[in-house]
Amino acid sequence: MRIGAFNGINQVYNANGLNKSTYTNSTGYTSFKDEISFSSLGKDMQVAKNALAATPDVREGLVSDIKSRMDAGTYDVDGEDFAAKLISAFTSKAV
Repeated sequence: MRIGAFNGINQVYNANGLNKSTYTNSTGYTSFKDEISFSSLGKDMQVAKNALAATPDVREGLVSDIKSRMDAGTYDVDGEDFAAKLISAFTSKAV
């Protein structure tokens, strides 16, 4: 078990932020109610998650441009450039 990962999750969810507060209801009895607060990191992660969910998976503008160029027969890929980029990507991941 990785303790560091647990501590990171604990910070995100701010498990120590659980509080019990007391209040008196209309009958005069004292009760406890649960309260929870989220850390700013947890809030930031939720904002990022929502922004990512709102972002489309496919960039339609770029895809439609390439499709139209392919249909027109004007889309040309230089083999040497492609091979250089492929080798560069492979070597950067291998290291």
